[in-house]
Amino acid sequence: MAEPKRIVLANGKVRYRLMVDAGRDENGKRVQLTVTRDTAKACREERDRIAHERKAGSFVTPSKITLGEWLDQWLEFKRRDVEETTIRAYRLALIHVYDDLGHIRLQELTEDHVRDFVDELVAAGRRKGGEPGTRLAVSTVEGILIRLRGALGRAVVRRLVSVNVAAAVRPSLADKKTDKRERDKPKPWSVAEVQTFIRGISGDRLFAPLLLSLMGLRPAEVCGQRWTDVNLVDGLLSIENTRTMIGNHIVLEKDTKTASGERALPLPNGPWEALRQLRARQAAEKLAAGEAYTDTGYVVVNELGMPLNTRQLREHAYRLMREHDLRRVRLYDARHSVLTALAVSGVPDVILAAWAGHTNAAFTKKKYVHIAPEDMRAAANALDVFHTGDQKALL
Repeated sequence: MAEPKRIVLANGKVRYRLMVDAGRDENGKRVQLTVTRDTAKACREERDRIAHERKAGSFVTPSKITLGEWLDQWLEFKRRDVEETTIRAYRLALIHVYDDLGHIRLQELTEDHVRDFVDELVAAGRRKGGEPGTRLAVSTVEGILIRLRGALGRAVVRRLVSVNVAAAVRPSLADKKTDKRERDKPKPWSVAEVQTFIRGISGDRLFAPLLLSLMGLRPAEVCGQRWTDVNLVDGLLSIENTRTMIGNHIVLEKDTKTASGERALPLPNGPWEALRQLRARQAAEKLAAGEAYTDTGYVVVNELGMPLNTRQLREHAYRLMREHDLRRVRLYDARHSVLTALAVSGVPDVILAAWAGHTNAAFTKKKYVHIAPEDMRAAANALDVFHTGDQKALL
């Protein structure tokens, strides 16, 4: 076992130094550390600590890599498991981390660093390019933390750090309450608003695709529908293909978001009939356009057969909302309205999750089911019976 050597510095100060074997790096190269201390005893103690941690499997080799550099490596690693659109979302979520903490060495990052970062982000953070004075939602900050925890958790696995310093960091309860009280969060449409929209757009050329959104399909799933996925005889809709967008300007065609997203749904009568009419209309448009028509096979196309993207579908929906004096809501949020209506109607949790394309029914209910006061009227009526014993109260 190596013993400390006495060295004399240029200024005459005496110190002790030894070389410690720290194992091998991920490329198999031998790693040796230089330990320098004021006393031989301190040198031996550090040598013994390293040996003990190596034996216990908890030793972390010193590294100069910064948090920003590690995030780059982590995002590259994640490409194995997620799609390019998700990688882009991760990188956007981590912009503030790169800016505020990226320069800190990974092994010098502390829980205090992360907690101070979160508190500052809640207090003053805003989206890149966002309006001055508009703060990030606490839920957005929590999403940033989830990504940071994931990256640091991977660093623990790779033995770059010994602990995940972001594991226990959360926005404060006071900040959560303030954000909930002050933030005007648009609510998904009520059942009455959905019905008003459907009645108002029944003559619109894209009536059928919009009804698919009001069945709970994601916009990318609606735009990815092909006529080969639609069984107009038996009234079945297969969801196997999506057309999503990167940066709101590049169309990316791919399979469904998850394995559970690939599913077949029975068509309600309204969308079923609307799709029949759309099929006939497109046949007439093809005949009228002649050689100018491109038969792409998609359901959501313009008058010349070219497929529409999610931005075009969204903007078309917003125009219709304005025309019918309806609150502007995200087309994606129609999923919330649909799944809430299904849940209130008594659809079993397992069916609710399968309809949404999820594997976890608890996630579906937590994320997408929002109970409004009007949804609880039956409960109020039941209490009338409980209080008075009057069965007529239920009528």
